[in-house]
Amino acid sequence: MSRATMVGYSSSWASALVRISPYTFSAIGIAVSIGVSVLGAAWGIYITGSSLIGAAIKAPRITSKNLISVIFCEAVAIYGVIVAIILQTKLESVPTSKIYAPESLRAGYAIFASGIIVGFANLVCGLCVGIIGSSCALSDAQNSSLFVKILVIEIFGSALGLFGVIVGIIMSAQATWPSK
Repeated sequence: MSRATMVGYSSSWASALVRISPYTFSAIGIAVSIGVSVLGAAWGIYITGSSLIGAAIKAPRITSKNLISVIFCEAVAIYGVIVAIILQTKLESVPTSKIYAPESLRAGYAIFASGIIVGFANLVCGLCVGIIGSSCALSDAQNSSLFVKILVIEIFGSALGLFGVIVGIIMSAQATWPSK
């Protein structure tokens, strides 16, 4: 395209983002919320599970007791599913004439931002819980009196995912679509 034909077109990122449907942003936010949360849970289970199986060779007694770490990792995925369901209920039908209205754009961006926040908070939470769960299994194999102490730390790590869920719910409260 020559420079003369591009004069009528705006080439800024803002103008490109405004032309994308708010429903697209909403769908991406919902998908990221659930997808990245499940990725964080899977990563945490991978880290915890491999250490748990390795440490159980030395001390088989730790296997059932340390499954709580895997359950904490699985809770991270459940957080993402819950928020995805909440965000899905925020979607409403909007007439074609109002789809690019400022209120529609704000609703789409709010759902998108909420999904991104929840997804990445749960990704980091899953990694945190997985690493702490790994160290819990390894230290419990060495000294069983450390289990409860490290479990408390793991509970605080799991709370990071809840903080992401709370922020995501607060962000999604901004999602109000224009009335028909």
